[in-house]
Amino acid sequence: MTKISVPVTPFTGDSTLPKAVDVVVIGGGIIGITTALELAERGVSVAVCEKGVIAGEQSSRNWGWTRQMGRDERELPLCMHSVTLWSQMNNRIGRDTGWRRTGIAYLSYTRRDLKGWLNWAEIGKRHGLDARMLSQAEIAEKLPGNNGGILGVLHTGSDGRAEPWIAVPAMAEAAREKGAHILTNCAVRAVETSAGRVSSVVTERGEIRCSSVVLAGGIWSRLFAGNMGIDFPQLKVIGPVAHVDGVEGLTDMPVGAGDFAYRKRIDGSFTVAVRNKNLAPLTPDHFRLLTEFFPTFLTTWRELSLRFNGTFFEELMTRRKWRPDQQSPFEAIRTMDPPSSSAFTRAALRNLTRAFPGFAKARVLREWGGVMDATPDAIPVISPVHTRPGFYLASGFSGHGFGIGPGAGQLMADLITSDTPSVDPAVFDIARLRPKYGRAAAGISARHADQKAGWDTGAISRKTVLRP
Repeated sequence: MTKISVPVTPFTGDSTLPKAVDVVVIGGGIIGITTALELAERGVSVAVCEKGVIAGEQSSRNWGWTRQMGRDERELPLCMHSVTLWSQMNNRIGRDTGWRRTGIAYLSYTRRDLKGWLNWAEIGKRHGLDARMLSQAEIAEKLPGNNGGILGVLHTGSDGRAEPWIAVPAMAEAAREKGAHILTNCAVRAVETSAGRVSSVVTERGEIRCSSVVLAGGIWSRLFAGNMGIDFPQLKVIGPVAHVDGVEGLTDMPVGAGDFAYRKRIDGSFTVAVRNKNLAPLTPDHFRLLTEFFPTFLTTWRELSLRFNGTFFEELMTRRKWRPDQQSPFEAIRTMDPPSSSAFTRAALRNLTRAFPGFAKARVLREWGGVMDATPDAIPVISPVHTRPGFYLASGFSGHGFGIGPGAGQLMADLITSDTPSVDPAVFDIARLRPKYGRAAAGISARHADQKAGWDTGAISRKTVLRP
């Protein structure tokens, strides 16, 4: 097995490939695993196919924040629902995910930042969120060890944090206990159809019959969908992170400011990063999708460190089309493990020490990079691909996937089973980015599927189980 830079709780995948299930989920990150957990709890037979290890990529490499504060207003209802689900997760699965309700604070050191957070507080208020500006006395109490100079703090007490490398494998074990098949080192090569709708997947270990497929492949989703002839607009962004210890006297809650972020881990050490700064190695897709992403780049260019390096040529040489009987690119790279960046770690600690002198003696234990899947509007797609009956997409979480994972998995399960969703799914429909894959293009009314084409988009019943 390839050694990766972030340790993840070991998870042994099933040794036997099921012959048939209702739903195959492609991808064993938090989105795929929470989808499988939800479906299994509803009595729907499901198999997760992960090309590497469970949570081997961004699902174990993120900061571990489960926040509602600061989210895009379109995404906020799902974020709020997800935090509720996080608060129930340890009891629900009978395991510790590391989740604790600690609150989260955003610090303002400039008038510009303060104005921005005051404006966002009004958004939170509209949605009934407990986000509010702290008094000076509360700042002193909740942020011990700060060096002063803070103009304001926006705080949300209902937010929290979890341990990514513990949480997702724990959820996977729970899903398996409830009947899900969890397959690791098992890449899906192709989705097969019959009479116009999904009928099976072909994996490197054989075929699994199914009536629905969920692509929750993170950064790999665009490549996989492209082999199916589906143009999903998504780019990759790398977030450098570090793990440090030797820091004492700070709050348990995650804290962020304009140029730093830290989170106390369950063992007392810290995850640290430079906030609002990510690496963006240029790839051929940056040019293919330039028109769609350019408006976002104009507003976020300060947050991106563009690089032209070997990644461009590696992706240029990556095969974009393959047959079910051919080895796929996913078998060549089981885990995307980008090089760490000591320069980012030094910058993070420098910025942190300026604000919290306790970080001056921090000792770096580990550094890593996590690759995030980004859409043009930084909102994920959680949706059927309406022109491909039985095929669903859950990707493009733009660095928010861990925090909203439980809600996203539940929403995807709702779409598959036709249960009433907790939030409006239209916000996350693929039609906002690709109208050609929307309901209208598929000839589906907003209320019901048009049956005259000879296929049925109907959902899987809780009692439906395919048999070998």
